Amino acid sequence: MSKNQLAQDNVALESKILIKEHSKVAISSFIGTTIEWYDFYLYGTAAALVFPALFFPNFDPIYGTMAAFGSYAAGFIARPLGSMVFGHYGDKLGRKKMLTISLLLMGLATFLMGFLPSYHSIGLLAPLLISLLRVIQGFAVGGEWGAAVVLAVEHAPPGKRGLYGSFPQMGVPAGLLLSTLVFSLVNNHMSNNAFLSWGWRIPFLCSAILIMVGLFVRLKVSESPVFLEAAEKKQQEERPVLTVLREQKKPLFLTIGMKLVQNAVFYIYTVFILSYIVNTLHMDRSVGLNAVMISSVIGLGTLPLWSYLSDKIGRKPVYLFGTIASTLFVIPFFWLMDSGSVLLITIGIVIGLNVFHDAVYGPQAVYYSELFGTKIRLSGASIGYQVGAVLAGGLSPIIATWLLAEFDGKSWPICLYLIALGVLSIVSTLFARETYRDYLT
Repeated sequence: MSKNQLAQDNVALESKILIKEHSKVAISSFIGTTIEWYDFYLYGTAAALVFPALFFPNFDPIYGTMAAFGSYAAGFIARPLGSMVFGHYGDKLGRKKMLTISLLLMGLATFLMGFLPSYHSIGLLAPLLISLLRVIQGFAVGGEWGAAVVLAVEHAPPGKRGLYGSFPQMGVPAGLLLSTLVFSLVNNHMSNNAFLSWGWRIPFLCSAILIMVGLFVRLKVSESPVFLEAAEKKQQEERPVLTVLREQKKPLFLTIGMKLVQNAVFYIYTVFILSYIVNTLHMDRSVGLNAVMISSVIGLGTLPLWSYLSDKIGRKPVYLFGTIASTLFVIPFFWLMDSGSVLLITIGIVIGLNVFHDAVYGPQAVYYSELFGTKIRLSGASIGYQVGAVLAGGLSPIIATWLLAEFDGKSWPICLYLIALGVLSIVSTLFARETYRDYLT
C-alpha cells in the first residue's frame, strides 16, 4: 500500500470516528434533555390539573390555580441562579460535568415530589415543600439547557451547527410528550378520586428509572473539543459570569429580549391552556392533553427542520419569521380555543407551536451559542436564555390566570400581554447580528 493510500485511509478512518462521535453527542443530548424536561414539565401539567386541589385547597378555584402556578413560577426564578453557577463552572471545568450534576439534581427533586403529603395531611408545610423542590428543579434546569446545547453545537461538523444544536431542543417536545402521555395514561385508567388520591404520584416516581438511563448515556460522551482546546492553551476566563455581565451587555440583553415571546407562547399553549380548557371552556382535561401530545410528536420533526433551514439561509431570517408570526397568531389562537371545537383547539395548538414557535426555538440553541465566544459561551447563552425564561415563561401562566380573573374570563387582555412581549422580541432580533457563517472562537 502506498503512503498516499495509507494517508487517505487514515483520514477516512478519522472522519468516520468524528462522525460517530458527533452523532453520539447529538443523540445523548437529546435523550438527556428529554429526561430533564420530562421532570420539569411534569410539574406544569400537575400544577394545571392536580395541585390546586391537593396543595392549595382553601382558595377559590381560579386563585388556587394561580397559587399552583405561583409555585410553578418559583422554579423559573431559580433558573438564572442555576445558569450562573453551572455556567461559571462549565466554562472553567467543562460542559460534561455540569450535565451529570444537573441531571442528578433534577431527578432527585422530581422523585421526592411523588412522596409529598398533601395539604390535608400536613397543612401549610405541603405547599412550602412542593415549592422548595420546584426551586431545586429550576436550579438544575438552569444549568442543563446551556451545557447541553453548547456541547452539541461545539461538537457539530462545519455547516451543521443548527441541525446538531436542535437535538437538545428536541428534548423539549419529547419531554413534554412523555410527561403528558404518562399523566394521561394514569388519568385515563383510574377513577378521578383514585387519581387525586395517589395516581398522580406515579409519573413523578417513574423519574428514578429515567434518570438512571440518562446518566448511563451522558457518562459515555466526550468533552467538547472546542473547550478542550481552550483548556489546553489555558484560555479559560477566570470569572466568565462577571465577564458576560460587564463586557457582553449587548448580546446578553438581546438574547433576553429574543427569548420573551417564544417562552411566553410556549407556556401559555402547553400549561395555561390546560387549565383554560377545563375551567373556562368546561371541557374534559383530555382535550388539552391530547392536543399537546399531538403537537409534541410533530415538534420532533419541525424543530430540526427549522434548525436545518437556519444552516442554509441564516439564523436571523428564520428566527425573525418565528417571532413575527408568533406575535400575530395570538389572537387567532384564542379564537380557535374559544370555538369549543376539539378539532379547532388541536389545530390552534399545533399551528401555534409547530409552525411558528418552533421556527424560533429550533435555531435558538445555536444562535445564542454563536453570539458568545468559547471562554464565556456557556455562561452567556445560559444567562440570556434563563433570564428571558423567568420574565416570560415562568410568569406567563400566572399573569394569564390573573388577567382572566380580573377581566371576567375574557381572553383579549392575555393577547395584548403576549403581543407586547412579541414586539420586544421582534425588536431584539432585528438588532442581533447574523452568525451562521461565523467560526467558533
